[in-house]
Amino acid sequence: MNSKMSQEPVEIIMIEDDEGHARLIEKNIRRAGVNNRITPFTNGTDAVSFLFGPDGSAATNKNKPLLILLDLNLPDMTGVDILGRVKSNEHLKRIPVVVLTTTDDATEIQRCYDLGCNVYITKPVDYENFANAIRQLGLFFSVIQVPATN
Repeated sequence: MNSKMSQEPVEIIMIEDDEGHARLIEKNIRRAGVNNRITPFTNGTDAVSFLFGPDGSAATNKNKPLLILLDLNLPDMTGVDILGRVKSNEHLKRIPVVVLTTTDDATEIQRCYDLGCNVYITKPVDYENFANAIRQLGLFFSVIQVPATN
């Protein structure tokens, strides 16, 4: 393997069933200077089959630079279930997961962190919080085009 592999841009997997929220999140991502590909899913079933692949092992996404934006309230399953499955899979567990939800329930927040979410953001997504979250994930320089300073 050559070192170019690590230069593959991060793909953002957005799992959000509310179209208005999805558009807003995408707008915030673009405003933060992130031009990476965003692959949207409006339900858990499609997102899970994408992440875990045809055989359910997730081997197809092994070493792929992904970032998951996960809404907790989905029509077909809970985001918490997806988070748990992602974080307990050997190929996916290192993928950063940003939980985006309308609830600021402390128990729910704690549960997400216990399961391994990296950042928990309450909707409506605040632009500054979002940009900070991406920075904290250490993905800042790989996803945001920072103008060179002289």
